[in-house]
Amino acid sequence: MANPNTPSYHPTSKPLKPNNTFFSWKSTNLYSLVVFLCIISYLLGSWQNSLPKIPTNYNLDTTKCITQNKTEIDFNPHHNLNDSDIEISISNTHKTYPSCNVIYSEYTPCEDANRSLRFERDRLIYRERHCPEKSEILKCRIPAPYGYKNPFSWPTSRDLAWYANVPHKELTVEKAVQNWIRHEGDKFRFPGGGTMFPHGADAYIDNIAKLINLNDGSIRTAIDTGCGVASWGAYLLSRNIMAMSFAPRDTHEAQVQFALERGVPALIGIIASKRIPYPSRAFDMAHCSRCLIPWGKYGGQYLIEVDRVLRPGGYWILSGPPIHWKKYFKGWLRTEEDLNSEQTTIENVAKSLCWKKVAEEGDIAIWQKPINHLNCKVNRKLNQNVPFCPAQDTDKAWYTEMETCLTPLPQVSNNQEIAGGELAKWPERLYAIPPRISRGTVKGVTAEIFQQDVELWKKRVSNYKNVNSQLGQAGRYRNVLDMNAYLGGFAAALIDYPLWVMNVVPAEAKVNTLGVIYERGLIGTYQNWCEAMSTYPRTYDLIHADSVFSLYQGRCEMEDILLEMDRILRPEGSVIFRDDVDNVIMIKNIIDGMDWESQIVDHEDGPHQREKLLFAVKKYWTAPSDQEGSKNVN
Repeated sequence: MANPNTPSYHPTSKPLKPNNTFFSWKSTNLYSLVVFLCIISYLLGSWQNSLPKIPTNYNLDTTKCITQNKTEIDFNPHHNLNDSDIEISISNTHKTYPSCNVIYSEYTPCEDANRSLRFERDRLIYRERHCPEKSEILKCRIPAPYGYKNPFSWPTSRDLAWYANVPHKELTVEKAVQNWIRHEGDKFRFPGGGTMFPHGADAYIDNIAKLINLNDGSIRTAIDTGCGVASWGAYLLSRNIMAMSFAPRDTHEAQVQFALERGVPALIGIIASKRIPYPSRAFDMAHCSRCLIPWGKYGGQYLIEVDRVLRPGGYWILSGPPIHWKKYFKGWLRTEEDLNSEQTTIENVAKSLCWKKVAEEGDIAIWQKPINHLNCKVNRKLNQNVPFCPAQDTDKAWYTEMETCLTPLPQVSNNQEIAGGELAKWPERLYAIPPRISRGTVKGVTAEIFQQDVELWKKRVSNYKNVNSQLGQAGRYRNVLDMNAYLGGFAAALIDYPLWVMNVVPAEAKVNTLGVIYERGLIGTYQNWCEAMSTYPRTYDLIHADSVFSLYQGRCEMEDILLEMDRILRPEGSVIFRDDVDNVIMIKNIIDGMDWESQIVDHEDGPHQREKLLFAVKKYWTAPSDQEGSKNVN
């Protein structure tokens, strides 16, 4: 960086005037002076033409720095907009984006209750993703509810949330005896209970740990289907197990929203007719605690989908109906015959998948998926079990129909070999070469490229902290989104902070790397950023967008992606964009109209890189109070 006392260079600035005393020779006549000046002019002109030319046909409007930096950064332009094929018109006027009506404060575009009624109720298809048509997309900013406050920092947030942020008391009444949630003045308290663990998730997890090993690092990623307020996932975090919690937007109002307010990874989702948006062999453990999913119906298709996303040797845990039905059938208001039939069906589906039941104790039953399919293929020839699926992309899971066939595991040479390769235990797993890469199944990604990516993101995140010092402050950010995660390097570089990262691999990405991210012990999902994400407004504290707008150039409107980012970002949340300079300027032009504060920063490798960084902060604002709203109406 230049000395702060040195004037910053601008391509349109004029050179300093030469010292007049240099020419004050009293003995020099006019002719000599003219000749001398001509020679100097010629030499200066030759020297100037030998220098690289710096374009000067645009200026950047930069706002005040959003962080307290001791060094000054050169924010002046270093590239010509005409270097790309995009034609850009920079204007001092910006399109402004008004606030949406307060009725949209919890709007989830692709899980809208009114739109869902247009679709089939069979198999709960109407609760799957159904996104608005282009003409239905809102062009306004979703307001936070009046009185919204920044969430509590982790780990306090595991137990407390502000009532104003999620003003719904329904679960406090409906689940009062099950210790899900309590309303206490201006706060909600989460005692850690659940339908099948009213004495707390910690005690329940302890019971699971007596049946399978949760402490040696072999189990790192988990999925909780029908998660409630995600207490199971919340309490697993202290054991270094990262759970992806998901549940539909249904009669249990705001359950996923509560999970996110607590700082627990969660998405809106349902197992219905489409594959859930995760790659094959992603999770070490899957869990259902009275999740009300009909596992035995439709030819066992839902359990077959769990098998697809379970890693070889992974566990499926079931508590609640029909497990231990002889004790609970009266309380469940179901007949013994009905519950016995349901459990028998589940047992048969599990056997057809070659799962082994490893435990059933008290209210908990656990099955284990085989480490390979050698014996399964032999048994399948002898028995009329679920057939293997034909050759297909087993990781494809964005609007992909589920099938009633078993996803085959990668080939092995013997019974002891783990299909797809053995994973290192956590935390070594984070930086070990993922098996998908070492086996050459990820196109264009080698072990060397992986290791380079690790070092690259350590460098980049270090630079981010120099610009935004809050990134290095534990507790400032909890819920983080990486919109184009590639190999998960950004998340890995933040692993020592008390936060979690939702790593998104866009459905349009050239290479599907989400399986690699899970093999590293991180979590994520697929997403098309031309559509809304399956989450509530104000989900994330920090969003990272690396080359997202280059990827979606020509696919959809930039402003729609940015308005979606505004929807899912908390008030006073931060965004780090990195993209081509042309895109960065267009992004800044739009977010200025969204009333964000922003600052363009040069690439960490210097100002002559086309890629630029844009640091932005969403200002705090909320819907008006009821009184203010009524005044405005009148």
